[in-house]
Amino acid sequence: MEGKNYINGSFINSASDEKFESRNPANCDEVLGTFPLSSGQDVNNAVSAAQAAYDGWSRLSRIKRGEYLDEFTQLLKKDHEEISRLVTKECGKGIVEGRADVTEGIHMCQYVFGTVRMPHGDVVDSEIPEKDSFMRRKPKGVVAAITPWNFPFAIPLWLVCPSVVEGNTVVLKPSRETAGTGQKIAEYAHKAGFPPGVINVVHGGCGDLLVKHPDTHVVLFVGSNDVGSGIKQVVAGFHDKMCACEMGGKNALIVLDDANLDIAVNAAIISAFKTSGQRCTSASRLIVHEKVLAEFEKKFVEITKRIKIGDPLDECVFMGPVINQAATEKIARYNELAKKEGAKVLLDGGRLTGNEYKKGYFMSPFVYRMQNNPKIRVLREEVFGPHLAIIPVKNIDEAIEVHNGTDYGLACAVITEDFRKARRIRDDCAYGLGYVNLPTIGAEVHLPFGGVKKSGTGLPSASTLIDVVTHRTAWTVNHAKEIKMAQGLIVKL
Repeated sequence: MEGKNYINGSFINSASDEKFESRNPANCDEVLGTFPLSSGQDVNNAVSAAQAAYDGWSRLSRIKRGEYLDEFTQLLKKDHEEISRLVTKECGKGIVEGRADVTEGIHMCQYVFGTVRMPHGDVVDSEIPEKDSFMRRKPKGVVAAITPWNFPFAIPLWLVCPSVVEGNTVVLKPSRETAGTGQKIAEYAHKAGFPPGVINVVHGGCGDLLVKHPDTHVVLFVGSNDVGSGIKQVVAGFHDKMCACEMGGKNALIVLDDANLDIAVNAAIISAFKTSGQRCTSASRLIVHEKVLAEFEKKFVEITKRIKIGDPLDECVFMGPVINQAATEKIARYNELAKKEGAKVLLDGGRLTGNEYKKGYFMSPFVYRMQNNPKIRVLREEVFGPHLAIIPVKNIDEAIEVHNGTDYGLACAVITEDFRKARRIRDDCAYGLGYVNLPTIGAEVHLPFGGVKKSGTGLPSASTLIDVVTHRTAWTVNHAKEIKMAQGLIVKL
């Protein structure tokens, strides 16, 4: 694949001659495509195109804007399997997960399309009977969407679809690791006939230029806390720019003393090791009541040993590779740090070196038991890989304390048969996505997605993104022959 930027309705070469490659993390000898390292001029051109398209696009009926999205959705549905295989080859997650990624993106399109004939404002009573008051929404302008590699199809559509349907125009900057999937999104937007400039795609490491550009009005970001924190600081310097950042987690699955252990073990395996632990909602902590610890631990380790790791295009594979060499090195450092910090190692995982693994970035699960301690880094810092701590607790109070004892607050799950205990977890734990008798992963598009503390800005993505990419306006009409003011205000001239 020879990638190009998509600007103002055309696929064009970058103003820069520099290129980068997208490689298959399961076989790093395989180059999937080459893409432009976009320059400042490319970013300026994309933002200018979006700015120029904004007036015409925002004046269209929401229903007409939705019809473009419906055409886009139908094209995606026809090529579901082709896109799924590209997603799997670029980011390394199993083909079943690749298909789910594409399905989730299509679900987002369908959900947003379904809103275009629904009410999107309110009629509000006024204190004055002769007045009619309304709440209406208006788009904000040019949206910069900066997206990660681990959900290279779904997350861009989480951000792009609500933005354009509400009347904004978009510049998408996909991850360099999965630029091919970003290219495909541009191709389908082009085929769907979106007017030039409504959706633009620029490749390479140009996200900071989009954030700092004076003509981007909203920055939508999904990725690490370090990058997201930097974005928030930059955006704070503008009077007319805002951001919504989803920035990872140190998520936990809580197993209480009355838990169904079959559900608990399966939920824990899925939470910790789907996508090789490379989801912002992956559980890197299992908080387990000491009453069930021994039995749970035994079953969990036995099943983890049987996890099939290999070619992600193999339907039977549970874990594919991690994304790149830097990821293997980071995970290995945290594995060693856990040992230094006193972990009782239950499975000493690491880089796999057999012949079937030598061309890819394959790692096996690293599992350990450790008592909670606020000074221990591996229990506080996000690893983003198959690295898992089991933390014993004496009761639900301690479980809640341990859960909340990190700077993150994205996903939380509890395994219990007691609805009262589940309610305590619901009310007392800090999270954005909560689950009962389920894994920490599995978000659906019609629910909000976002976290608290270091996990996010409290402005979630997915269905509730409408609150970020529009602003509410008040519109009040006087039907009387004289001016009557609220709060009893009397005007004498």
